[in-house]
Amino acid sequence: MGERHHTAELDHAHATAPLELSVIIPCLNEAETLAVCIDKARAFLERRGIAGEVVVGDNGSTDGSRELALQHGARVVPVPVRGYGAALQGACKAARGRYLIMGDADDSYDFSDLTPILERLRAGDDLVMGNRFRGGIKLGAMPWKNRYLGNPVLSGIGRLFFGTPIRDFHCGLRGFSAAAFARMDLRTTGMEFASEMVIKASVGGLRISEVPVTLSPDGRSRPPHLRPWRDGWRHLRFMLLYSPNWLFLIPGLVLVAVGLGVGGWLLPGPRHFFGAELDVHTLLYAGLAVLLGVQSVVFALFARVLAVRDRLRPVDGLFRFLTGKARLELGLVAGALLALAGLAGSAAAVVGWRQHGFGPLDPRSVLREVIPSFIAIAIGGQVVLASFMLSVIQLKVRRDDAGAPPA
Repeated sequence: MGERHHTAELDHAHATAPLELSVIIPCLNEAETLAVCIDKARAFLERRGIAGEVVVGDNGSTDGSRELALQHGARVVPVPVRGYGAALQGACKAARGRYLIMGDADDSYDFSDLTPILERLRAGDDLVMGNRFRGGIKLGAMPWKNRYLGNPVLSGIGRLFFGTPIRDFHCGLRGFSAAAFARMDLRTTGMEFASEMVIKASVGGLRISEVPVTLSPDGRSRPPHLRPWRDGWRHLRFMLLYSPNWLFLIPGLVLVAVGLGVGGWLLPGPRHFFGAELDVHTLLYAGLAVLLGVQSVVFALFARVLAVRDRLRPVDGLFRFLTGKARLELGLVAGALLALAGLAGSAAAVVGWRQHGFGPLDPRSVLREVIPSFIAIAIGGQVVLASFMLSVIQLKVRRDDAGAPPA
């Protein structure tokens, strides 16, 4: 009895011992190619003498993938929540390695030589991305719309929005340290997971590098789970939502600047532009641009606070300002002052009308007084309402300690 108990303790210690590398493979009905990927990964670990494991995040396979993975020596982690990101997160959280390298189960990436990624991780990089354009894309491995349109465009947008050095934003073969995975605190469960990882690593100041990898044709006979146009839009949508500056703030500021510039130019009187006379009608549209611009800026502030609240972005100075103690009072005062200025302008217009015996007036003269007053009242109201809304959002954060951002 004592010997069996001692053996059980040794087995438990071996099962929980720290490892250097965990190879992570997401799986949903991948019986055709999963075993090949596992065998290649295990052969790599044995050949290099690396203390490691292969962890399969099974997303509810019904084709025997789970049993096949166990037969070939992988550790299977059942993940009930459906989605590419959910499967990877479940497997990564269960992994025991100091470093994690993830790759697809379709045999398009070569698990038999993960040395370049592992070496960069050992050198201290937090996230190491594969670059298929540098390593090589074999004939038939990537559709033309992904190779020449989707990946270059999305990677370019990622570099522009987030300052990331990555040239192949959506390569499925990538490695990261367990510490970096915990620090990134990834949240998405779908295809957006791939973008979220790179974005959070870039925004969080993690050390990122790229190594060449080769992409081979999908080894399965069935169509892939990927849907290029749908998944491309999901990645783009996530990047836009994650970057309120580019989605809301910058367009809003441009609208405000154009509206104020054109409005200020037209306020003294009609102007001629390429033979056309611009008057109060154009002034009205300039005012509309200012209104829409301010609304867009307000949305940017909302998005920033919500992103930090849900831990999609780190806490920054703007968040602290927007959620500071004086945020509501400052907004109310600023909004009230703008509204009062608009009311004063409206009152001046009424006084002028009275001086004319409340009779007919020159519409162009009156609108030059009324339009700026109307815009000031509208913006003042927006600022007041936005201040209250920010307070509501912050109250929701304070009630939910688990979701509150760190101090």
